[in-house]
Amino acid sequence: MHSIKLAVVGVVVGLSASQAFAEDTMGTMTMMKGGQVTAIMPDGHMGTMMPDAKMSAEMMKMAKPIKHCMMMITDAKGKAYMVDTSTKKAQAECEKMAM
Repeated sequence: MHSIKLAVVGVVVGLSASQAFAEDTMGTMTMMKGGQVTAIMPDGHMGTMMPDAKMSAEMMKMAKPIKHCMMMITDAKGKAYMVDTSTKKAQAECEKMAM
């Protein structure tokens, strides 16, 4: 059960991180595919999967929609951090980066 919650949090975090990675490598951003799950570890490792219908339904029971833009950043050693985007200025910067 704890691992499912971690996976759901990873999806939220993965949206920002996967888009940043996509921009870095391809110059364009992409969206996650419908039903795709992305997990991010504190050391910056990421993984994605397409769960089966039963697993997906279980995860969705615990999932919450993202209410605003979110950002992640890694330091020089690769440790991942979540950026506080609760202010209007931070939201504007996040949205500018995501567009």
